[in-house]
Amino acid sequence: MDRREGQTGPMSFIAVIISLVITGLIIGALGRLAIPGPNPMSIGLTIAIGIGGSLIGGIIGFVLGAGWFITLILEVAVAAGIVYLVQRPRTTI
Repeated sequence: MDRREGQTGPMSFIAVIISLVITGLIIGALGRLAIPGPNPMSIGLTIAIGIGGSLIGGIIGFVLGAGWFITLILEVAVAAGIVYLVQRPRTTI
């Protein structure tokens, strides 16, 4: 039995973080493309929205028992919804 089996080291943690950033960038960019009009957001905000969309959409897909493609669509849809909420015009009452 390998001693490292079931253990996570610092390199696997770094790999997870890098994977989250790359996935967040892709999902966030697709979410931004789904909303028409200019979206003057920074790359950091795009990544954060993508990570949030991935997490929320992934949980919804898991609960529904959806396949990976439907889960991907859910992730992009949630990211697009977050982009809409961030970019919507602010009205003062």
